[in-house]
Amino acid sequence: MADSWVNSAERIGADLHVELAGSGSRRAALIRALREAVRDGRLAPGTRLPPYRSLAADLGIARNTVADAYAELVAEGWLTARQGSGTRVAPRAEPVKAARVPKKVPYRAPAPAHQLRQGQPDAGSFPRAAWLAAARRALGAAPNEAFGPGDPQGRTELRHALANYLARVRGVRTTPDRIVICSGFAHALRLLFGGGVLQGPLAVEAYGLGFHRSVLAAADVRTVPIGLDEQGARVEELVEHKGVRAALLTPAHQFPTGGPLHPARRAGVADWARARGRVILEDDYDGEFRYDREPVGAVQGLDPERVVYVGSVSKSLSPAVRLGWMVLPDHLVGPVLAVKGEREAWASVLDQLTLAEFIESGHYDRHVRRMRQRYRGRRDQLVAALAERAPHITATGIAAGLHAVLRLPPGTERAVLKAAAWQGIALDGLAEFRHPDATDAGMRHPDGLVVGYATPPDHAYPAALDALCRALPPAP
Repeated sequence: MADSWVNSAERIGADLHVELAGSGSRRAALIRALREAVRDGRLAPGTRLPPYRSLAADLGIARNTVADAYAELVAEGWLTARQGSGTRVAPRAEPVKAARVPKKVPYRAPAPAHQLRQGQPDAGSFPRAAWLAAARRALGAAPNEAFGPGDPQGRTELRHALANYLARVRGVRTTPDRIVICSGFAHALRLLFGGGVLQGPLAVEAYGLGFHRSVLAAADVRTVPIGLDEQGARVEELVEHKGVRAALLTPAHQFPTGGPLHPARRAGVADWARARGRVILEDDYDGEFRYDREPVGAVQGLDPERVVYVGSVSKSLSPAVRLGWMVLPDHLVGPVLAVKGEREAWASVLDQLTLAEFIESGHYDRHVRRMRQRYRGRRDQLVAALAERAPHITATGIAAGLHAVLRLPPGTERAVLKAAAWQGIALDGLAEFRHPDATDAGMRHPDGLVVGYATPPDHAYPAALDALCRALPPAP
C-alpha cells in the first residue's frame, strides 16, 4: 500500500505531493519518487523543497530518512543545497524533451495593432489605489455576518449606496428593498426572461447588441425590432405589435447610433406600458458619460412600477468587476429573487462592500468626473482628426458615451472595414448591430463605423486615429 501525502498540524513550508510506492526502504522509495517528479517536469528547476521536518511529518517517516534522501540526490546532482536558500531542484536537472516534428497549424492573423471596438473603457485608468483603500476600509468595517452565506438580493450596504446615488445622479425613484444586485446586463436578462419573470415577445430597437439578442433567443424569447430616427426609438410603433409584452430600450444614449430618446417619446412609452400593463426594460449602460448636453434622467423616474432599470460598472469602472443592479417594480422583486435562488453564483460580497464604500466616500463620483473629461478629450481628438483629414465623414452620437458612429457613403461599409483590417484596426461596422428582422420593417440602413475611442491608452491613441483616417474612403 502506498503512503500518500497528508496535511499535518506540525508541518511548515510548502506542500509537496509524493507517493512512497514499491518495495525497499522508505528512503529508497522517497529518492525514486523525487527523481520521477523531476524527470517528468512536475518539480521544475529552482523549485524549493519542503524542510526535512515538514516533509517527514507529511509522509509519516523519520526526519533523518528525508535528510538522507535529500543528501543522496544532492550528491547525484538532482538537487542543490545552500545555507539560507534551502534545498532546491538543480537547474541542470530539467528533463530533456524529445524532439517533436512540427505540426501544421492554421494560420492566425496577428493581433490588431489598434483597438477601436466599442464597449471597452480604458483599462489603464482603473482607480487601483482608491479601490484598494476602499476595500481596506470596507473590510475593516464589515460585520462578521458579511462573511457567512450571502443574500441573493445583495449586500444592504451596496443597495443603500446605490439607492442614494441613482436618485441623485440618474433621477431613479427607488428604495434599497427594490434593488437586486447582479453581475451585469446579460445576467439581468437571464434572470428576467430565462427564469420566466417576464415573457416575450419583446420589442427591441432595430440596432443593438447581438449578444443580448442571443441571450434572449436562448430563453426562447422572440424579439421584434422597432425603428430608429434622430429622436431615438420610434416607440409609437409599439401599438402596432399587439402581442408584445415588454420593450427593451437604451433611452439615455441609444446603442449604437447615439442620441437620447426624445422627451415626448419617453412620456409616450411610459404611457404605453401603463395603459396596457406592459414593462419597459431600461438599459442605462453609459448614462454617466455626457459631454455637450444636459444630463438625461432615467425613464424609470416616470413610472417606477412599469420600468425595470438596469445598470452596471462595466463602462464606468471595469467589466472585470462584474457588478450590476436591477431596480425593480415592487411586484417583480420576489419573482426575481426566487429565480436567483438560495445558492446562486452571486457577485462577490467583498466587491459589493468595496463598491458601496467607493460610492459613499465620493471616490466613484470623482472617478466618473475624471473619466468624463478624459473621454471627452478622446472624442474631441477624433472629431478634429476627421475635420482635418476626412471632412466628408460625419461623426454622430458624440454628445455622450464612449463611441461614435462615422457615417459612410452608401455601399462602402464592407470595403472600409477591410481597409481598416489592413491598417491593423479592430472595429465594427454599423451593420453588425442591426436586428436580422429589421429589413422586413422597412427601415433605412445607413453605412457606418462604430468607433470606440475609450480603449486605447493615451500614448497609442494618435496612431490609432492616423490608421483610421487612412482606412476611410476618399471624398467623392
